[in-house]
Amino acid sequence: MRRGYVHGHHRREHQRLQDQAGALVDLLHGDTKYPEGSRVLEAGCGVGAQTVTLARRSPGAAFLSIDVCAASLAAARRAVDLARLDNVEFQHADILDLPFANASFDHVFVCFVLEHLSHPARALARLRDLLKPGGTLTVIEGDHGSTYFHPDSAAAHAAIQCQVALQAKAGGNALVGRQVYPLMVGAGLDEVRVSPRMVYVDASRPDLVENFTEKTFIAMIESVRHAAIACELTTPRRFNAGIRDLRRATRADGVFCYTFFKGVGLLGKTPAPRAAVTSQLRKSSLTNPSQPR
Repeated sequence: MRRGYVHGHHRREHQRLQDQAGALVDLLHGDTKYPEGSRVLEAGCGVGAQTVTLARRSPGAAFLSIDVCAASLAAARRAVDLARLDNVEFQHADILDLPFANASFDHVFVCFVLEHLSHPARALARLRDLLKPGGTLTVIEGDHGSTYFHPDSAAAHAAIQCQVALQAKAGGNALVGRQVYPLMVGAGLDEVRVSPRMVYVDASRPDLVENFTEKTFIAMIESVRHAAIACELTTPRRFNAGIRDLRRATRADGVFCYTFFKGVGLLGKTPAPRAAVTSQLRKSSLTNPSQPR
């Protein structure tokens, strides 16, 4: 299964992820809280941008946060230490080759991970196996196709499309948010519920103008400039024009919108037979043509 992090692992990207998490705490995590005594796996913790929020909101839960990137894990440890949290442990592990026995966790949390996987349904099916009966799996993903802004700009949309294309080339899918429901159902989860979480930004919300539109979204698109030009997806002039027009949406008369999708599914008391889950995975792959097979 291919996976690749198109944004890179440099310090600027680490800061972008922290800015994004800080701006979206209530929107994305306001309804996430785990019971005291529960064991929670955070699969793909990255630099700990979501880890700190999760651990603070559920101080009685024990978190095991894993990631395949050692540098990201080190950053996550620093973030947790700085926050003086004592309910998080870290482990270097690959979400595609997890070293845990089935039914090891009460709950599993996955945020901004599936977009980087070529076969996210397979990863979800493995994470589902780690749940104890009655446990939940939470998934949060964005969808770049949900981006719209005023004033509108073809150049800005073209710059965004460069990021979408590069992520697909790396084996991921920047449009995966719209597929959260079928992916979770296909993985054999029960009672799946998905809710859209729209970020709406105008001049009356200067904190979001700075921390989301500028430091999160525009910074993310800017980060692929060199790769997009090298792959001949654009030219320096066209890409710069797109970034300029995106910044136009941060002015006093500008508007910017983006939607995240949050899904929560349950592992029933009687887990679905493996054959049934495999059948659902095949169906999910057929309805996911943007993913390499």
